[in-house]
Amino acid sequence: MITKVCAFYQFAALPDYRELREPLRAFCAGLGLKGSVLLAQEGINGTIAGTAEAIDAFARELAHGDMFGGRLDNLELKFSTAEAMPFGRLKVRLKKEIVTLGDAAADPTRQVGTYVDAREWNALIAAPDTLVLDTRNAFEVAMGTFEGAVDPDIKSFGQFKDFAAEKLDPAKHRRIAMFCTGGIRCEKASAHLLARGFAEVYHLKGGILKYLEVVPEAQSRWRGECFVFDERVALGHGLQEIGLRERDKGHHGDE
Repeated sequence: MITKVCAFYQFAALPDYRELREPLRAFCAGLGLKGSVLLAQEGINGTIAGTAEAIDAFARELAHGDMFGGRLDNLELKFSTAEAMPFGRLKVRLKKEIVTLGDAAADPTRQVGTYVDAREWNALIAAPDTLVLDTRNAFEVAMGTFEGAVDPDIKSFGQFKDFAAEKLDPAKHRRIAMFCTGGIRCEKASAHLLARGFAEVYHLKGGILKYLEVVPEAQSRWRGECFVFDERVALGHGLQEIGLRERDKGHHGDE
């Protein structure tokens, strides 16, 4: 039976995030869902998998149910499929940040870069005055990236601010277009750059996954595979499953 997979996030004020952990875990367990969910005061982030009906019920509860009381009204949701359950168990964890950057000034609820629809992305990154920036870690970049993108050569997203301080200059880099797997790291990264005085900061809405979903392979500027944070390991165009590789078992990413 085909398993439905849901990757999701939203930055939203959740001061009661600790109290939400057990009700959310119980709700997911009741639906037979497996995967990983992160809760923090700044929002929610995760990837879960289950039957199509269970995933749909989960998405409805987050967006419209009593548990979050309408606070997750702008969820970034991406759906894909897996030939088998890509998670071994269910984890709902409390974190300081739903994606770790370590910069209090980078607050996506206050300001983020300009979202770019996946269908408009090719035109933006083809412009000669655009610096195309991959915000993911070196392991992910090695598996695939966009043509001409700068690799920050970082081991974790928390090192992005050091890369920006050393390699990026607001006076020189007037237009930056950044991307990541699902979009969440770019929310933080764009907020960080805007706080540092960069003028034009764009990011791919829905991330690489949305691009691979909607942009035909014949028109694609993506090269390689997109690492995902479950046992499917990587997805290709049309979000086709690449398959589990023994060498990649146990790798943990940022998103």
